[in-house]
Amino acid sequence: MISADERFMRQAIALSASAAARGNEPFGAVLVKDGELIFTNENQIYTAGDPTYHAEAGLLRRLCAERGITDLSGYTLYSNCEPCFMCSGAMVWMKLGRLVYGASDRDLCALLGVEGSEPSRIVFRESGVSTEITAGVLREESLAVLREYFKEHGKG
Repeated sequence: MISADERFMRQAIALSASAAARGNEPFGAVLVKDGELIFTNENQIYTAGDPTYHAEAGLLRRLCAERGITDLSGYTLYSNCEPCFMCSGAMVWMKLGRLVYGASDRDLCALLGVEGSEPSRIVFRESGVSTEITAGVLREESLAVLREYFKEHGKG
C-alpha cells in the first residue's frame, strides 16, 4: 500500500513532467489539507514570461487570489524538488504546516554541476516558523524527471 506522501508526491512529479512538456522547467507542486487535494501548479517561468513563476510560488499566488487563503498552518505542500529561497520565503509568510519534497537542492545542483545548499531548511530554520519538513520522498523518481530535462537544458 502506498502512503499518502507517495501518492501526492507522484502527482507533483507528474506535474513536473507536464511542465517540461509545455516548455517550462520540470517542477510541480501539490497542496493538500486533511488528505484532500486542494490545489496544484507547475512551473511556468517560460510560458508565463515570469522568472518567479516557480511551481510553489505560483501555487501560492493563485491560491491567495482565487480562494483568499493566506494561512497554511493546516496544509501540506508537496514539491518534486526542494523549494528555492524565494518559494520557501513565501511558505514562511503563509505559515505552511508541512513541506514534503523529493529531490534536494543539492541533488539538483549536482545535476547542474554547481554547488547546492538546503534553501528550504535554512529559510524555515531562520524564520522561526515551525514547518515540518520531510525530504527524499520518491527521490529517485523525482531525480529521473530532473535528469532527463537538465541533460539538454540549462537552468533559468
